[in-house]
Amino acid sequence: MDTIRVLIVEDDERIADLHRRFTERVDGCEVVGVSHDLESAWDMIEILEPDLVLLDIYFPDGDGLSLLRNIRAKGLETDVILITAAREVATLKEALRGGVFDYIIKPVIMKRFQECLGQFRTYRQRLRQCDNIEQQDVDTIFHSKSTAGRTVPRDDLPKGVDRLTLDKVRAVVDAPEAEHGLSAEAVGTSIGVSRSTARRYLEYLVSVGVVVADLVYGTVGRPERKYFRVR
Repeated sequence: MDTIRVLIVEDDERIADLHRRFTERVDGCEVVGVSHDLESAWDMIEILEPDLVLLDIYFPDGDGLSLLRNIRAKGLETDVILITAAREVATLKEALRGGVFDYIIKPVIMKRFQECLGQFRTYRQRLRQCDNIEQQDVDTIFHSKSTAGRTVPRDDLPKGVDRLTLDKVRAVVDAPEAEHGLSAEAVGTSIGVSRSTARRYLEYLVSVGVVVADLVYGTVGRPERKYFRVR
C-alpha cells in the first residue's frame, strides 16, 4: 500500500505536535512537514506535494480557507481535511464547496481523527486502483468518504475512567484561570481526588486530544508536567 504523505498546517505548536503524533499512529501515513503559518505552508505544498493537508482555519497571517482556494485554483492533487475550532455554518459550507475530505472540530478526539485518516487512506487506494469506473466503483468510493465522520459514543470510556469524575476534571481545565496550565496536583485538590487519580484522567484527556501536556521549567527544582486545554 502506498504511503499517504501528510502536511500539518497549524499555528499552535503544541496542537501541531499532537496532530503529528496522532498521524504517526495511523498505518500507512507519514508526516512530511509541519507549518505554523500560511506563507510557508504554500511553499511546502509546492515543494513537498503532499497527498493530504491537515489545515486549521485561523492564522495570524490570514485565513486557512484561502490556502484551500489556492490549492483548488492550481489544480493540485492534494486533498484537505480541516481541523478547526470554527463552528459557523457558513464556514462549513465554504469548506464543502472547496472540496474538503472532512471537517473535524477541535478539540480533536484521537479515535475520530484516526478513523478519518484511515478512511482517507482507503479512499485514495481505491482511486488508484481504478482506471475506468463503473457505478459500483463510484458508490464504493463515496461510501468510504461518508463513513469518515463517524462519531465516538459519549460513554465509550476506558476502564477506570467514570463519566462523573471526567466531567469534573473537564470543568476545571475549561475554566478561564486554567489558561496557563494546570498540574495534576492542582486538579486533584480542586475536585477532591488524589494527584494520581487526577493525573489518570488528565492523561486520558491527552489521549483524546482535549488537553496537551508539557514540561514547565521553573527557576529552581525539577520541571513540572502541566496540562493545557486545546483551544
